[in-house]
Amino acid sequence: MPSPAPSQPAGSTSLTPRFHVPVGLLILALALLALIRVWPGALWAALVVALFGLFLMLQAAILRLEFQDDALVVWRQETLLRRFPYSEWREWKLFFPGLPVLFYFRETASPHLLPVLFDAKMLRNQLEQRLGHLKPPLA
Repeated sequence: MPSPAPSQPAGSTSLTPRFHVPVGLLILALALLALIRVWPGALWAALVVALFGLFLMLQAAILRLEFQDDALVVWRQETLLRRFPYSEWREWKLFFPGLPVLFYFRETASPHLLPVLFDAKMLRNQLEQRLGHLKPPLA
């Protein structure tokens, strides 16, 4: 059962939410609507992309990433969802550094691929500060 959020521990950093990826998807959905006359499937594609953008917008509003001394912690509002201990991490990478939209990290047991729904500069700084010994693969 998820546990309630304690006050933020000393030495921890919560990432600021950013809505760039969801807004980008909503703009893409609007652009797809312009193709309706030449592509009959454009309406359905726009609907799917818009729904995904709205879903990510909701996630950006309610999820928080917190870098603690020993783990990356995922919160849904005040509820702890998951802890990712740094000791289990093997590698990490931010895809498309100029416009980071995907965050990948691999633990001993499994890989994770997440949309960047938070401040990418803060994310990179925290990754380098807390996991600097894990060199991200060259792009």
